[in-house]
Amino acid sequence: MIKVYGVPMSRAMRVLWALEEVGQPYELVPTHFLTDAHSPEYLKINPNGRIPALRDGELVLFESLAINLYLARKYGQMLWPKAVADEGRAYQWSIWALTELEGPVITTLMHRMFLPEAQRDPKKADEAAEGFKKPLAVLDGTLAGRQWLAGAEFTIADLNVASVLMLAPMANLDLSAAPHAAGWLARCTARPALAKARATPG
Repeated sequence: MIKVYGVPMSRAMRVLWALEEVGQPYELVPTHFLTDAHSPEYLKINPNGRIPALRDGELVLFESLAINLYLARKYGQMLWPKAVADEGRAYQWSIWALTELEGPVITTLMHRMFLPEAQRDPKKADEAAEGFKKPLAVLDGTLAGRQWLAGAEFTIADLNVASVLMLAPMANLDLSAAPHAAGWLARCTARPALAKARATPG
């Protein structure tokens, strides 16, 4: 059985979501990023000391978006794009989610919610919120007149990007200027597989 190392309230959530979408059974091995992820045992799995990681038979992978691309390619006939061009878009948008979108979202979230009050920097939060507007506009423009990012159906491209953008409301990042992206995010986050992933104990 596939093993996922992590906890639901982390980037492991996007891997759990993907597994629920493809209908593949898995075991969640609770691994906390501040403690367990630095143990000698876990560092043999992910030498970076970060979560999540995945073990599928003899294969061990880290980096959540790469894990999801693998899961969709191997197990997700409905999640993997049908056309080669859309496969390229799936890679493109997954990398974009990491390089363009996640930075401002996570920085804003950390300095508005997650860090202890004394460690929060409102200036960093505001700068990140301002930086968030550019990738949001790119996404909104792409989704004008289309339902999904890569092809005519929901694919791993949508899941990977949505798994980052769905953190924006927690950081009080405003999506009202991007109605196409906001509507798309609502469609993504309404999927039953995400609700199942969110209900995973751990």
